[in-house]
Amino acid sequence: MRWLVWVVVLAVTAAEMRAATVDVVVYGGTASGIVAAVQARRMGKSVVVIEPTGRIGGLTTGGLGQTDIGNKSVIGGLAREFYRGIRQHYESPSAWKWQRRDEYRSGGQSRTGATEDVMWTFEPSAALTVLERMAADAGVEIVYRERLDRMTGVRKQGAQVESIVMESGRAFLGRMFIDATYEGDLMAAAGVPFHVGRESGAHYEESLNGVQTAQAKHHQFAPGVDPYVRPGDSSSGLLPFIDPTGPGAEALGDHRVQAYCFRMCLTDHPENRIPFIKPSGYDELWYELLLRNFEAGEATVPWLPGPMPNRKTDTNNNRGFSTDFIGQNYAYPEATYAERERIVAHHRLYQQGLMWTLANHPRVPEAVRKEVSRWGMCRDEFVEGNGWQEQLYVREARRMIGDYVMTQHDCQGRRVAPRPVGMAAYNMDSHNVQRHVDVDGKVRNEGDVQVRVDPYPIDYGAIVPQAAHATNLLVPVALSASHIAYGSIRMEPVFMVLGQSAATAAAIAIDDGRSIQQIEYQQLQARLLADGQLLEWTGPRSPVGLDPRELPGIVIDDGAATFTGAWQSSSAIAPFVADGYRHDADTSKGECSARYGARVPKAGRYEIRMIASPGPNRATNVPVTLEIGTHRHPLMVNQRSGPTQEGWHSLGQFDLAEGNAVVVVISNADTDGHVIVDAVHIVPVAAE
Repeated sequence: MRWLVWVVVLAVTAAEMRAATVDVVVYGGTASGIVAAVQARRMGKSVVVIEPTGRIGGLTTGGLGQTDIGNKSVIGGLAREFYRGIRQHYESPSAWKWQRRDEYRSGGQSRTGATEDVMWTFEPSAALTVLERMAADAGVEIVYRERLDRMTGVRKQGAQVESIVMESGRAFLGRMFIDATYEGDLMAAAGVPFHVGRESGAHYEESLNGVQTAQAKHHQFAPGVDPYVRPGDSSSGLLPFIDPTGPGAEALGDHRVQAYCFRMCLTDHPENRIPFIKPSGYDELWYELLLRNFEAGEATVPWLPGPMPNRKTDTNNNRGFSTDFIGQNYAYPEATYAERERIVAHHRLYQQGLMWTLANHPRVPEAVRKEVSRWGMCRDEFVEGNGWQEQLYVREARRMIGDYVMTQHDCQGRRVAPRPVGMAAYNMDSHNVQRHVDVDGKVRNEGDVQVRVDPYPIDYGAIVPQAAHATNLLVPVALSASHIAYGSIRMEPVFMVLGQSAATAAAIAIDDGRSIQQIEYQQLQARLLADGQLLEWTGPRSPVGLDPRELPGIVIDDGAATFTGAWQSSSAIAPFVADGYRHDADTSKGECSARYGARVPKAGRYEIRMIASPGPNRATNVPVTLEIGTHRHPLMVNQRSGPTQEGWHSLGQFDLAEGNAVVVVISNADTDGHVIVDAVHIVPVAAE
């Protein structure tokens, strides 16, 4: 067999010799990869894009037509040029086949709406047309259906990548390489360190990383949904896709990855609609939790359909049991190609079965069945798949550990990237990561986090590996960020922005004969600004919460409290602790309470206090019960007037023994305004 190995090696070497060296090799024809290639060409560099599938654009052309970014004013450069191209596409009457242009009402525009020269919502086919035109106009060469040999396909000299070889044996030699895949396949094959799953909260000192049962407020089941095959009988086993090992200790890191789905392009136009069908391999037990959720009181259609032109949608996950296939993607980031294909097929089967169930199953409420049945896949989108796309919504896979790791502190403005190459503006947003049995023996989702941010810069070091690992490779998609920071950054227009910045850096490095780590940032910054990139936010900023780690004593934030009733989350008015506070919306009086508890670590005198941001709509008569051991102290707190010390209302000072239990219960019974619950602070009182 040794001669066969030599034949293969010689064949690959011959292929490499025949391949011409290009300035920039882009692996992954996502929207980020195409924008990177266009920028490289505009800077006079030769470039090739290698796309493993038969379609460029990734999610931008794969169903995600409702552009997510938060504040769209921070998107500039070629990314904005793409969205300008979308608007120009829909200026043509020929673009409107299934409805008149004046019939379309988009919910995805910025506040300036019709005055914008861009359009943020679009059909997959329209996005493909615009991206293909941009690539063609720039003279970008695209090679389709070539996949990297992830085992031996990256040839390096020291820390410099010299060539990459496909499974077919075809080689691509380059001076600079850009990994624009969602999975970070080239980056990983080049030996660059990466992370998969959630870091612990302690790893980067983040409050929103790791297991987040305290944040499990949204996309939840109705109360009381039983997780067992035979309700109430744990010996019958768990229903499918419930993690028997979950949820794990709070803030603990794990291998789990936030859920994937397909962003469905649906239509209600009879001539263009393909009705939902029961797929081969359908298993009704997969949807038993969905049916029980309806029977427990869920009454709405569990999806989020954003209207797109021509009576189409971009339909996304919504509610407790929806299109996200929770817990079924953990292996995907590092899986082989064959294993990934099986995971993708599994997701498609689940989602096709879900749509058929919602439209047809007799245990689904009639109103839901009637609404879902109006819709179907589009005959004129993803024709090869009968309306179903090849592109899975890979929300997160590998994340590089680069020169600079973006974290929650960057997202919330506690740290500011010193070398910005683009901006992000979306919430810190993780979809659910696991489905588990809670302490009451009922089913629960975990991992969903939604915390608002202001626009913030992304550092150049987040798209650059450490010099010891690769000196001519840039990673604008599987970039260097913690799990929770990546949840904010991972938006298609941001990936386009970073793709342009990566290509700009690559071109400068070629011209200067330097590694990507050695280029002058001022030179990169000047070119990015000249090309319309936006690197700084000068608009208004939201309040920043107090860091509980900087407060002495014991801090019990609202995430660690036990709640009854319907509380709403907010971070609109400071002061508050950590990421925000909760309020009762001045409704459901007598039905809402919050219970905080802790034990003091050592004997001493302590002040016990609670924080509540003041305001004219706050309640003046909030009932608070302070329990210390067997003693109960009923109190009344006026949250309307400003407290005397930075938002803190003192509940009194007490001499406490080591291990004393302190419990604070806040109620909204008979209150005359909004009741605020945030953090309780047990702080040692200095001896006089």
